[in-house]
Amino acid sequence: MNNLTFGRYSPFNTFIHKLDPRNKIFLMILFYVCIFLKVTSWSSTLIMSGLVLLFLVIITIIAKVSFVSLLKSLGAMWILFVFLLVIYIFVPNPEYKMVAFYINNYPIYYDSFYQGGYIVLRLIMMLLITMILTSTTKPMDLTYGLEWYLTPLKLVKFPSHIVAMTLSIALRFIPTLIDETNRIIKAQSSRGVDFNKGGFIKRFRAIFALIIPLFVSAINRSEELSDAMEARGYDPYAKRSRYRKLSFKWKDLIAFLLVASLFAFLLYLVIHDGYFGRINIIKLLFNIEPMF
Repeated sequence: MNNLTFGRYSPFNTFIHKLDPRNKIFLMILFYVCIFLKVTSWSSTLIMSGLVLLFLVIITIIAKVSFVSLLKSLGAMWILFVFLLVIYIFVPNPEYKMVAFYINNYPIYYDSFYQGGYIVLRLIMMLLITMILTSTTKPMDLTYGLEWYLTPLKLVKFPSHIVAMTLSIALRFIPTLIDETNRIIKAQSSRGVDFNKGGFIKRFRAIFALIIPLFVSAINRSEELSDAMEARGYDPYAKRSRYRKLSFKWKDLIAFLLVASLFAFLLYLVIHDGYFGRINIIKLLFNIEPMF
């Protein structure tokens, strides 16, 4: 768990780090929309997913987010990936056509692997987008950005600052709780608790011995944080001023235009769904019929 970078800010001086947090939050939402745009053409889907993934890989390299840490973070999700793949294989869609092979006369379709892999790719891209945001944005800047978007809700007496601060603290405490979990695991292991061996009941007791100290530690940390904030005169309902003012710069305009151009092109593909499906790449390369 030491390798998980979700929620952990990395202090680099890159182009992505210098972007306005409000712009980064908006671009993150725009990327999410790009991921969930859906077309029926297999070729269009391949082009859309490839373009979004290419953009994210380039941003990851610029922001100096570790690919190794990302892959190790995905290691905790492999059970979910396998589960999704099994569901798509053994509960196939009636529209599936191309049979890959048979298991005791039960057909296994190419489409199942395609759909399962596509869902897994979506999850990976979602995780990567969130990791880029949290790795390149300071917790307080993230709070300011979220509060700025929630400002119109103040007209209906919505506590936008409190909600933004709560979300920011939650993100900030993710790496802290991970470190605390590792510390408790080492302490319990030194006392003879084995988290990797034994039957279901034994493993459940081992996990139970981990959850209770972690829960108590989280409560103690939250109380310490609240006492520290009160000791420094923090009042969530007071009129607030800021030492650092957020402002849009030319870097934000460039980043916005690039991502907006990607979104516009993908939206064009959705509107003209099927155009790239007629360019039968799969048939040209492998001399087989397309899935759709």
